[in-house]
Amino acid sequence: MPILNGVNRREFLAGAARTAVAASFTLVQPHADLLLAAEKFFPDAVSHTFPKEFFWGIATAAYQIEGAWNEDGKGESIWDRFSHTVGRVKGAETGDIACDSYHRYKEDIDIAKKMNLKSYRFSVSWPRIQALGSGQPNPKGVDYYKRLTDTLLEAKIRPLVTLYHWDLPQALEEAGGWPNRDLAARFSEYAEIMGRALGDRISNWCIFNEPWVFTALGYSSGVHAPGRTNFTDFMKASHVVNIAQGQAFRALKAINSKFTVGTAFSVAHCQPATSSDADRQAADRAHALGNVWFLHPALKGEYPAAFVGANPLERMGVRPDDMKLIRAPLDFLGLNYYRRQLVSAMAPGEGESSTGVHNFDAHEGPLTDFAWEVWPDGFYELLMRLTREYNKPVMEITENGCSYLDGPDERDRVADKRRITFLRGYLGAMARAMKEGADIRGYHCWSLLDNFEWAEGYTQRFGLTYVDFRTQKRTLKDSGKWYANLASTGALT
Repeated sequence: MPILNGVNRREFLAGAARTAVAASFTLVQPHADLLLAAEKFFPDAVSHTFPKEFFWGIATAAYQIEGAWNEDGKGESIWDRFSHTVGRVKGAETGDIACDSYHRYKEDIDIAKKMNLKSYRFSVSWPRIQALGSGQPNPKGVDYYKRLTDTLLEAKIRPLVTLYHWDLPQALEEAGGWPNRDLAARFSEYAEIMGRALGDRISNWCIFNEPWVFTALGYSSGVHAPGRTNFTDFMKASHVVNIAQGQAFRALKAINSKFTVGTAFSVAHCQPATSSDADRQAADRAHALGNVWFLHPALKGEYPAAFVGANPLERMGVRPDDMKLIRAPLDFLGLNYYRRQLVSAMAPGEGESSTGVHNFDAHEGPLTDFAWEVWPDGFYELLMRLTREYNKPVMEITENGCSYLDGPDERDRVADKRRITFLRGYLGAMARAMKEGADIRGYHCWSLLDNFEWAEGYTQRFGLTYVDFRTQKRTLKDSGKWYANLASTGALT
């Protein structure tokens, strides 16, 4: 989910219509202050009608919403262990209950149906399928995802499943985790299990969610599970994940060649801090490592040039025929976009990563309640760059959203005006990119529900639906009503 979760890349690199909106969904009228903000900061917030076949969707993740962390044969994940460790998560919070969606999935899918959505992105919890990360699948775990998928299909919502959204079985971490080359084979086995179990229901698959984030923040900076702080571990993990991505792609295609298979990559617009050649080159290296380190090898069979005067392949444990294993002609690129990064060159040899870059968050535009900059132009620039560099690939926006802490008023209404303004701007930027040739087939807002936000616990709210975590009551926010209207009409006005 949201990239970096409070840790910027500098810290790491340096250390259509279908139906009318339901009667209860009152359309939110724009306010003058929002229109002024849109004029100043959202130049792309223009009218646009999207294709009828466009997939308006929502995104979720197993550990962030399911709860039921030790029910029905589920094993311990690295996020169970991490969140249960004192000092790892704000407020000592855990995902033990989260949104209780394991028991309330029908209620949550009903919200998505009433929002006129066409696509629901969810993830499978690997330890719910294989408690120890290997062996025969857990029937109760498989049955849960079959029931969830069947409920989506009954609601006429496309299921888009992510096989891995960060919750590695703890037993596999104790065997070495993602830096351990054997894990690629274990993951391929798991992918095959899910392909055979759900392949009669699901045609659209994301292999990984944000591989850069779970390898870098999990193994180098240590702010995410499993909490390691070793740059070499990150480098080795990134290579094993790339092998696993290629092998899982082939495993799924062997089950059904008509499966549509991609990965959800975390991406940011890497903008040079100045017009100097050094900063432009540094921004290209930041793009190589932060955006396409897991994309370029799959499509091109080689690692992009992200390092200065250093060949990282030996450090990564690359073997002679590995690039053949890594190649995977992904059917689509899933893109998770949240913000832009300013990049400047650092002195030669500064920083363990040898990338020679300083990355830092831009703060020129308005800030969300997570202190992330709102700057839709960066979204447009990133979409166009990938369109140019990879010959107009098919893309889906698998995540985009913002954290604002608005809560219910005395009438139980959540008037989150800023989120509506955010969505108008970013969807306008996406529409502009589509007009200029970007092949974007769907958009998934993060997220359906306020949920467990990793190391941030429950301090951030990205949902279109407000969740009272004491009672589990769901309240659709004004932004959810606005998004429902957009999904119904396909018209950004």
